[in-house]
Amino acid sequence: MPSDAVRIPSAAGVDRLIEIRRELHRFPELSGEEHETTRRIRGWLSEAGIRILDLPLATGVVAEVGGLQPGPVIALRADIDALPVQEETGLPFASEIEGRMHACGHDFHTAALIGTAYALKAREDRLRGTIRLIFQPAEEKAKGAKQVIGSGALEGVQAIFGMHNKPDLPVGTIGIKEGPLMAAADGFVVEVAGKGSHAAVPEAGLDPIVTASHIITALQSVVSRNISSLSSAVISVTKLHSGTAWNVIPEQALLEGTIRTFDQQVREQVLARFEHVVRGVAEAFGTTAAVRWIEGPPPVDNDPALAELGTAAAEAAGYRAIVPVPSPAGEDFAVYQQAVPGLFVFMGTNGKQEWHHPAFDLDENALPVSVAFFTQLAEDALAHFGRGGASK
Repeated sequence: MPSDAVRIPSAAGVDRLIEIRRELHRFPELSGEEHETTRRIRGWLSEAGIRILDLPLATGVVAEVGGLQPGPVIALRADIDALPVQEETGLPFASEIEGRMHACGHDFHTAALIGTAYALKAREDRLRGTIRLIFQPAEEKAKGAKQVIGSGALEGVQAIFGMHNKPDLPVGTIGIKEGPLMAAADGFVVEVAGKGSHAAVPEAGLDPIVTASHIITALQSVVSRNISSLSSAVISVTKLHSGTAWNVIPEQALLEGTIRTFDQQVREQVLARFEHVVRGVAEAFGTTAAVRWIEGPPPVDNDPALAELGTAAAEAAGYRAIVPVPSPAGEDFAVYQQAVPGLFVFMGTNGKQEWHHPAFDLDENALPVSVAFFTQLAEDALAHFGRGGASK
């Protein structure tokens, strides 16, 4: 059992968090459009007397608890946006908005942070420092963290903490590790320009489809021959579009896909080699190729000292901390970690489907676990930095 029972929401408190999560689930909003979600969050915080900061954010909320006693400032972050997915769960609280769904569990993250805010507010007189609560928009577009930082929400913050639900971990299990946890997620668009001709006389043209095919094959050598076997990277071409008729060689071919890496140096190496290969193959076939990047977040890279702090907090709260397998998915929490030390964890939610699946759901029993853990962690982090602790 957790060492300090006051940290666990009462049955009534848990019921309230479930209500909040389900209301958010019924009314999902896409990245940058979270206006009603923002209004609801502000209302739930205000009714508990939690002060909301006046920052220049179109959507999203930043609030604070504590500050009655001098001390450090640490931040807790949840994301609030949904996905353009048609829900297929059959739940009684399923999305009421066609083609939109909380298929990544951000409704759970938001409800858990609201519960943590309530728990910390109830203990505000004992907090030696300030806890900033960030309800971030536009995570799915990898834009929200930059917007939050641009608003000034990280000013004075010494460390930031966040989580993502993890369907393959049981409730009561928290995945915590130092170093890389989630991947950099970059997208690419390659436009191959050739010369069209009749399909019966290919020598009269420059076939962009042949060029594109060789580019796809050659790109696999970047990972197998340019990256150390001790590192990891993935290059996936997921779209290939070209041509309009069965007997015409087209002028252009379009490739799209993604690159995933766990190390910033490897990321830079792969992106540079990618461009070299694309342009080199195109030149070899007498065509040209232009690369356009869709920049995603950098790797989530957890601070070692904060990982130790998180593991101790999980154990003190009575839960099981494990070292999880890193995920090749991307998360713009990594952007905060470029500004201040940070720790991102996986919260076990015992789900049957992976993130972004139309039948995605999770076990709401993870809500009190999340509140207990982050309440413990927030207080431990204030104590750590208050006595001069630092990141590594």
